[in-house]
Amino acid sequence: MNVQFRDRSAYLPAEEVLVVADLHVGRDAESAVELPLGEREDLTERLAGLLAEFGPTAVVVAGDLLHAFDGVPEGVRETVAALCETVEAAGAQLVVVRGNHDSMLDAVVGEQAAESVGVTTVEEYRLGDTLVLHGHADPEADADRYLVGHDHPAIEIEGRRHPCLLYGEGTYRGADVVMLPAFNRLAPGATVNGMRARDFQSPLVTDADSLRPVVWDSESEEVLSFPPLGEFRRML
Repeated sequence: MNVQFRDRSAYLPAEEVLVVADLHVGRDAESAVELPLGEREDLTERLAGLLAEFGPTAVVVAGDLLHAFDGVPEGVRETVAALCETVEAAGAQLVVVRGNHDSMLDAVVGEQAAESVGVTTVEEYRLGDTLVLHGHADPEADADRYLVGHDHPAIEIEGRRHPCLLYGEGTYRGADVVMLPAFNRLAPGATVNGMRARDFQSPLVTDADSLRPVVWDSESEEVLSFPPLGEFRRML
């Protein structure tokens, strides 16, 4: 797969690019539950840790940077500014792929661009043979591998839910699919244990049984790769 999975993110070493998805900045403004350090601190500190570990030349957000529709929730602009500053301080470029929750993206990100912060917005973003998109609609371009978010996958093991990456080899038009979990820990995850292709919101999932869950175990600091869902279900 040639993708390194860490804390709800994927690092592509050949391209020196870090990819995260579904930050949903503004989620805590609509939630009765608040992260111990708050949304802004949690997102920026975890992103800073990944930047320090990998030293990428670019960070790509695979859609849904924002959780904003008709207006911009309180604190969103400040959180986005902090994320942009974190990426810029690490010497990386920030690229934001538009997602279905990003209706206010131009207004918010445009303010950062006006302040000479290196941020670019696109519909899809190509990295060699990989095309990064949000995953809520079919891609416009062909690729050998599609890297998406959108469904916020999680796997339940022994009563505990773990955010997971899903990897399907050749499962969409003969191309590989890599689906990331939501980077925002407040975003609810879809428990994929019993899900079929029709249960996923992304049209890029055409064969759920062939998707292999991959979990980052923060306690042991190791990546745990499991059999494809069709086989794994029988083991749970």
